[in-house]
Amino acid sequence: MSFDKVKRRERIKRRVRKIVSGTAERPRITVFRSNKQIYVQVVDDLAGKTLAAASSVDKELSGKEFKNKIEEAAAVGELLAQRATKAGIASCVFDRNGYLYHGRVKSLADGARKGGLNF
Repeated sequence: MSFDKVKRRERIKRRVRKIVSGTAERPRITVFRSNKQIYVQVVDDLAGKTLAAASSVDKELSGKEFKNKIEEAAAVGELLAQRATKAGIASCVFDRNGYLYHGRVKSLADGARKGGLNF
C-alpha cells in the first residue's frame, strides 16, 4: 500500500497531533512549507489562538537577500523567536507538521533556538 507524498504527510501529521498539543505555558510551534515560502505559528491549542507568527513574506524579511531557502528559513525562525519572546513565551513544543526534520524545517528550528526559544 503505497502513498503519495501528500497522503504520507497527512498520516504522519495526524499521528503526531494525537500526542503533541500546545498549552498556554508551552504552546505548539507549527510549520507549513510550500515550494516558495515557509510559514510558522505559535499556537495555544486549548484556547484555539495563534500567539505569534512569522513567514518568509513578512515585511521585515522582504528587503533582505538570501542565498537559498535554508538561510531564509533560519531568518524566519529567528523572527518567530523574537516575536514569541515579546509575547512572553519562553518554551514550546515543535510540530513539524508531517515534514521531515531536514533542510528548511531543521533550519527554521535551529533559528528559533538561536533566537531564544526552548524546545
